[in-house]
Amino acid sequence: MRLKSGIWIAAYLRRCNIEGAFAAVRRRGAEEAGAIFIKVSRLDGTATLYGPAPQSAFDDAQPADRLFAVVLGNEQGVAEADIESRLGREIKFDPDLWIVEVEDREGRNFLDSALR
Repeated sequence: MRLKSGIWIAAYLRRCNIEGAFAAVRRRGAEEAGAIFIKVSRLDGTATLYGPAPQSAFDDAQPADRLFAVVLGNEQGVAEADIESRLGREIKFDPDLWIVEVEDREGRNFLDSALR
């Protein structure tokens, strides 16, 4: 059984803060199962966007884990305006999604399971 989105996000925010990065919920989604998008801002005008990994990335060994994949960006990031535009389109498609923003100059995502 997978953790509810609200509980997972609370734990994720705590981890980011423990590691010394600022993280906050920008948009609250469905408490039980809303999709989660994580924007990692490098505070230099660039960022990387992570979102739910495609279903093909899941396996039978860990079917309940949350997996994330890079939706937009790379190690150097992309312009934050591009990410904001993508998030706007995602909200139109799924109004129940969550958006978490992390501010970290090193671009660390603090995700245990992020696919490239």
